[in-house]
Amino acid sequence: MTTGALDKSKKILVRGTNWIGDAVMTTPALAELRSRCPQAEIVMLANPLVAPLFQHHPAVDRVLVYAKKGRHSGIRGFFRMAQELRHERFDAALLLQNAIEAALLTFAARIPRRAGYATDGRRLFLTDPVVVSAADKKLHHTAYYLTLLDRLGLRSKAAMQNPDIHLTSKLILHLTEEERAWARTTLGSENMIALNPGAAYGSAKRWFPERFAAVADALAKRFGVKIVLTGGPAEREIGDDIATLMQHDCINMVGKTDVRQMMALLGACRLLITNDSGPMHVAAALNVPIVAVFGPTDHTTTSPASAQVKIVRKEVECAPCLLRQCPTDHRCMQSINAEDVITAAADLLNNAQLSEKADENSDS
Repeated sequence: MTTGALDKSKKILVRGTNWIGDAVMTTPALAELRSRCPQAEIVMLANPLVAPLFQHHPAVDRVLVYAKKGRHSGIRGFFRMAQELRHERFDAALLLQNAIEAALLTFAARIPRRAGYATDGRRLFLTDPVVVSAADKKLHHTAYYLTLLDRLGLRSKAAMQNPDIHLTSKLILHLTEEERAWARTTLGSENMIALNPGAAYGSAKRWFPERFAAVADALAKRFGVKIVLTGGPAEREIGDDIATLMQHDCINMVGKTDVRQMMALLGACRLLITNDSGPMHVAAALNVPIVAVFGPTDHTTTSPASAQVKIVRKEVECAPCLLRQCPTDHRCMQSINAEDVITAAADLLNNAQLSEKADENSDS
């Protein structure tokens, strides 16, 4: 796409990514798009899991849901979605999703300009393909999506030359006052720590329930905090196991919230302790300090884009393997003990207390 072509469009479709964490990491790119196209109507197309993230989002005017397991299932559903998009009369499409289907869909919808990375054999279906280098694939995901805008001429030279762009470009999610009030009422305390023990991608990313429980009990005793467990419906058993193993009471919300409610609960907490997961990135976008346990995944590309984070990982010869299930002995996770995580969490909590005292002294 030639420089300026996209920012002159009046109506832009953005095809979002399919995982919560990836979607959150696209929000700096969305903010850049909104900045360059302030008068355009920007419409997000996302699956039912990801779509709620972009409700009330300052960079998005509307959200369309692509229900591939519902009304848009199969080949008929694909063309039904294409027809719906055709009726919208978009000027351009920005494909943040890398799959060929995204290019085929916008091609079938007859959207005149279609920009995205030239991945998955889809170059022929894009009017403005962007080549992906080996170095691009090693970028932090936030920088990866921003680089796409760079190559399309939608960012300043200063921004493009910043090697740590994923640390300086803020993740953005928005909660309403009603959602925040619901979270305060549900939790009943401002002294909360969240534990997110699941990971949708696969079991290899999950640290062990008994170690989460040990960490929760230690922090509850040392700092007087209360514990809330978060996670999706598929993780109910893990949440129940942790609640049973804990000596202190906790609020077990695993499988009991929708995406917006999960966001609100995390936003009300002092700290999140989590596996590499979607909620980890949600917490980063809501300025919640994070202790993130990394095993088989690559922290250099998917760590939380936040200054308030402690990554807990151990160097083992087989990590990062990026596998969904561990084929051997799960040593990358086995090597991380409860005390490693307790120490990281205590550092963040102590730093937060020092900051609060400094603020109190400055106000007095």
